[in-house]
Amino acid sequence: MPSWKEKHGKIQTTKLLVVGAGGIGCELLKNLAATGFQNVHVIDLDTIDISNLNRQFLFRKEHVSSSKAEIATKVVKQFCPSINLGFDHASIFEEEFNVEFFKKFDMVLNALDNKKARNHVNRMCHAANKPLIESGSSGYFGQVQVIMRGKTECYECQEKPASQKTFPGCTIRNTPSEHIHCTVWAKHVFNQLFGEVDIDDDVSPDMEAEDTENPNETGNSQDDEAAKEPAPIGTRKWAESVNFDAAKVFDKLFFQDIQYLVKMDHLWKQRKPPTPLSFAVATTTGESLSFADAQNKDTSIWSIATCANVFAGCVRELLKEIKLNPDVTLSFDKDHPIIMAFVAACANVRAHLFSIHTKTMFEIKAMAGNIIPAIASTNAIVAGMIVTEAVKMIDGNADVKSSFIRNQPNPRGKKLSLNRLFQIFLEGAPYPPNPKCYVCSETREVFIYVNPAEMTVGALRDKVLMQELNMLQPDVMDTNTANVVLSSDGDTDSLLPKKLSEISIEDGAILTCDDFMQDMVLKLFIRRANHLRGDNFEIARSDKEKDEEEARKKEQEKHRLEEAENKEKLETDHKSEEEERRKRKVDEKESSEEPDVKRTKVEEKTGGEENENKILAME
Repeated sequence: MPSWKEKHGKIQTTKLLVVGAGGIGCELLKNLAATGFQNVHVIDLDTIDISNLNRQFLFRKEHVSSSKAEIATKVVKQFCPSINLGFDHASIFEEEFNVEFFKKFDMVLNALDNKKARNHVNRMCHAANKPLIESGSSGYFGQVQVIMRGKTECYECQEKPASQKTFPGCTIRNTPSEHIHCTVWAKHVFNQLFGEVDIDDDVSPDMEAEDTENPNETGNSQDDEAAKEPAPIGTRKWAESVNFDAAKVFDKLFFQDIQYLVKMDHLWKQRKPPTPLSFAVATTTGESLSFADAQNKDTSIWSIATCANVFAGCVRELLKEIKLNPDVTLSFDKDHPIIMAFVAACANVRAHLFSIHTKTMFEIKAMAGNIIPAIASTNAIVAGMIVTEAVKMIDGNADVKSSFIRNQPNPRGKKLSLNRLFQIFLEGAPYPPNPKCYVCSETREVFIYVNPAEMTVGALRDKVLMQELNMLQPDVMDTNTANVVLSSDGDTDSLLPKKLSEISIEDGAILTCDDFMQDMVLKLFIRRANHLRGDNFEIARSDKEKDEEEARKKEQEKHRLEEAENKEKLETDHKSEEEERRKRKVDEKESSEEPDVKRTKVEEKTGGEENENKILAME
């Protein structure tokens, strides 16, 4: 076994790429420097927020708004000047971080916080044939996964559950019962007013809504006053018609729409109806802080008057931002102070109308960003295990492990009494590659179920290939016709509005999809599903029809074997019964003959005695 000196020599010459300089990343960089690693490069696009300071210990208050990668590098070099630590304040998706870039390193260590980036790094490491140590934490839970091409499963071998919880549209628009419903609605309001309008995220009352909690309660068109009135005007259209006057937009959202909603009688038979609120009344409800003062009190619950002031101030500021950058469409960003303040104010006003307890902007930010608060102890454990497994691989130790931090012994185990306050560390050997994985298997196949008469080529590119399958710059060719369907250089942009059926992509079509950025090629098998509408689709790792056929065959074979076993058992039982019957007959026959035999013997004996007496008498 090599000595620590020999092992330390390997550590000093190993080149590592660290992706992410946040909660886990800060701990990881500190651990790498303390262990003796001398050649490390870190990439992170994010900047330091004040909310990071409670767990990302490399950063201080004066570092807020600075690059995480840059500050982390400077601080680590202060206590370890000898380390060769470089950084890039950039996105890992940039073209400069291509396969050749990844090949420069001996190992890649992930400290990311989103699925899309993890998928991308996983593919780049697979293409460059470099080991990857994947990691993550969520509150008191954490995991470290060792990934080696051809030896272990990759990050995408198993389908990951959707990270964002969805709620019924009618609940969001008509009958919120929790603050999260109001927060989601507020995010939709922001998009309807200032972002990209999505018809599925309308915030006006839904006229045709049923009571999902009480499905038997339905409206009566003759008695329901709402049915007699025109539907509310769309949010963006209304705002434009009044030049985004903050007071009028507020009244539209919280007074006029709520009045309309209250008239939908069937929704309020078993719950308290909301109370309409005008801007004039709102500004006098509770202590009124100015827009600027409220910004500095994100951990306090704002009064309704303060929420109204914040609402108006945010509308003004967002309109200024749009005018300065008319070509840029705003999108929700939890770290954008004005956007987040707008969402918090909207959410709290709506919660107030529906008698739901209001929350602080800090709490609303966590909900709006689908954030589970990070725990410093979890990050420290995860970072420690990353370095442990990295040292094992550098040393040539094949006994690498995947590690997990849970609050129960196993997924099926019973939770301990200490529940979330008790952390259990578990480890196990990595799983082998999934033969059906479309990233790391030899056969890279994905089956997509669509309605070719309704899905467009643009949706195939944006929603299927780029969003669902995480490709960056896909080039697509129809293998049946050799026609180019999508080209990353823009040559096929004229085809984007066309339906798949219009360019002869129907049931049974096979598309070859090539992403040169990820050095990845996969086959996309098209299957018709007439029940799907528009750009909706379903993805499967294998052909569901073939799987169902194989399942049927297995079931038939199982049934045949069971019948054969039953038949054999019946025949065996029948033979046993026949043998038993035969034996009974023999026994019965022997039993019936036995008295005659005895009688004959008696007679023989008696006859003998008489003869003997006669002989004696004669003598």
